[in-house]
Amino acid sequence: METKDLGEKDPGEGVRPAPSAHADSFARDHLPPPDQWPELTFDLPELCYPARLNCAAELLATTDPGRPVFHTPSGVTWTYGELRARVDRIAHTLTTALGVVPGNRVLLRGPTTPWLAACWLAVLKAGAVAVTVLAQARSHELATMCRIARVDLALCDVRSVDDLARAGVPGLRITTYGGDAPDDLLRLPAPDGPFEAVDTAADDVALIAFTSGTTGRPKGCVHFHRDVLAIADTFSKHVLKPHHEDVFAGSPPLGFTFGLGGLVVFPLRAGASSLLLEQAGPRQLLPAIAEHRVSVLFTAPTAYRAMLEELDGTDGRARHDVSSLRRCVSAGENLPATTWRAWHERTGLRIINGIGATELLHIFISAADEHIRPGTTGVPVPGWHARVQDAGGSPVPDGEPGLLAVRGPVGCRYLADPRQRQYVRDGWNVTGDTYVREPDGYFRYVARADDMIISAGYNIAGPEVEDALLRHPDVVEAAVVGRPDEARGQVVVAYTVLRADAPRDAAALRTFLKAELAPYKCPREIVFLDALPRTVTGKVQRFKLRTGDDQR
Repeated sequence: METKDLGEKDPGEGVRPAPSAHADSFARDHLPPPDQWPELTFDLPELCYPARLNCAAELLATTDPGRPVFHTPSGVTWTYGELRARVDRIAHTLTTALGVVPGNRVLLRGPTTPWLAACWLAVLKAGAVAVTVLAQARSHELATMCRIARVDLALCDVRSVDDLARAGVPGLRITTYGGDAPDDLLRLPAPDGPFEAVDTAADDVALIAFTSGTTGRPKGCVHFHRDVLAIADTFSKHVLKPHHEDVFAGSPPLGFTFGLGGLVVFPLRAGASSLLLEQAGPRQLLPAIAEHRVSVLFTAPTAYRAMLEELDGTDGRARHDVSSLRRCVSAGENLPATTWRAWHERTGLRIINGIGATELLHIFISAADEHIRPGTTGVPVPGWHARVQDAGGSPVPDGEPGLLAVRGPVGCRYLADPRQRQYVRDGWNVTGDTYVREPDGYFRYVARADDMIISAGYNIAGPEVEDALLRHPDVVEAAVVGRPDEARGQVVVAYTVLRADAPRDAAALRTFLKAELAPYKCPREIVFLDALPRTVTGKVQRFKLRTGDDQR
């Protein structure tokens, strides 16, 4: 139940959602039962949203229409005024030519472009529910997500339509954009003039984001209109602290909530602009930062390490100008202290580490500037609360590992999924991460709870071993897992990616690690790979490594 009443409340019944604007009530009808919701807290004045709220209208409302909002690598820039006009035209098209009514789920698929962002805003402004998916998702994955969310309309970049068409979703209407066909979204007839945003409730469903897990049935995470603003009014406002002159950029796609927040929600809430890159690997990011004077960067720890390799030429001189950067954000995986220090030493920039989750939409523990402590994630973002607890739900003492539990203005609500009871326990969101809360209140990542290695009775955190490996000058990437072993339960196995000219010398690496780690933590086996297996969102697929599908 909620600690602040943003809807209607009956004595003894907790909080009842405010009257919905949705004619199609599927999403609200398939929320978890109220007794399975996490406790929500609205501790900051800016989180006290009105009962009626359309987040797309709010994000587009106040900025000077002549200011830039989206840039592209080709040099095209949209202004806020142009974005509003294009969003309104798409919203008109949705509600007239395509027959969308409030509450319908609309799937969005395509590379990261201004048109994809405009479609997302238009769907929300029209009162429909955006189902964000990755452009790299394959047919069977798309079919599953469409079935779970009962999607019957998709807006798809014409270059990304093939896998969606092959998914064979019964009744799915696919409308492409960016093509030359007369039925292209951008060519369909639509009324001229502004589109009046649907008067949605603050707790009407705005989007369904699917988890980027590597196995099993994907989980649809349901978020409200107020949730979209809450991530901007907590992490972005109080930790990131953007300026309206900032230019945002990053590697995560808009189908990943890390990218949706960092490239659309946060810059629009601040009246800033964003460089939207279809290709955003380290080799594309560095020249883009220099050319477009990017000041706020969102990417993963692996990318920061890879960019360090690209910053300087063989003569030691800088190949790329990153002097425009003032904010660097890392999330998606744990940020090793070695990577933080190497980036700071080379650039003078302090990476803002953070942990977020699709279930909670964005980052909820972090720290910036002089409050950063390398090797820790940080402290709860203003508006959020966190603790470390045991499997039974009781808090553990500072300094002892346990399960991270979080609550704040956004919480986990799976769409019709029994796994809700696993994630939400006694009002807390239990993220599945093992953490230690230090006596000074900082939270330090240990491992994913299911990635702890137990060998001969010792508990070994894979990230600690990975961090030690990354201190070796030849190691570019590392992933450490436990492999089943009859005698010891598990043995520590390290997968490493080396610099191109480095020798694959396992004995030398073991010697190095023996000086860095207690003997029981040292890997029994070191495997060299050309690249670590990763999901489309960049997370290491450790399950492949544990099962021996290691691509040797």
